[in-house]
Amino acid sequence: MSKLVPCMWFNGDAEDAATFYVSLVPNSEITHVQRNVSDGPSGKEGSVLVVEFTVAGQPLVALNGGMKMEYTHAISLMIHCDDQAQVDSVWTAFLAHGGKEEQCGWLRDRWGVAWQVVPKVMFEFLSSPDKAAAARAMQAMMKMVKLDVEALRRAFEGKSAA
Repeated sequence: MSKLVPCMWFNGDAEDAATFYVSLVPNSEITHVQRNVSDGPSGKEGSVLVVEFTVAGQPLVALNGGMKMEYTHAISLMIHCDDQAQVDSVWTAFLAHGGKEEQCGWLRDRWGVAWQVVPKVMFEFLSSPDKAAAARAMQAMMKMVKLDVEALRRAFEGKSAA
């Protein structure tokens, strides 16, 4: 059976990016590195052409495409975090490696890739049959940069921020 594997474009630092990404969360690893067989637009013979890797079990490919390409918010990678400690750990790692904070749990890594760092409980809040509670959680999220699980829970439950 075929599977869908996102391919990310880099300009000579695909292996650095993949190595960083696999350091973020468990169940992540580099599975294969393909080197250029001859000199070409993507690099010299023997340099890294493609890195196959998984992040949280999701297969990805990093390609050294030979020129810089810009990423947009039209596509992002979302990390579902187990708890606030994992949100904090992943968020801090991105920022420590040149990432830039955005809004609502979004950030950009140093290569410009858009990521969403989201606690799993957020999906429970937003899919709740209690539409008012779900709306409160959404409104709270819209005011945040890094997502705060307890603040989201308080909003969902209709409790003040005290």
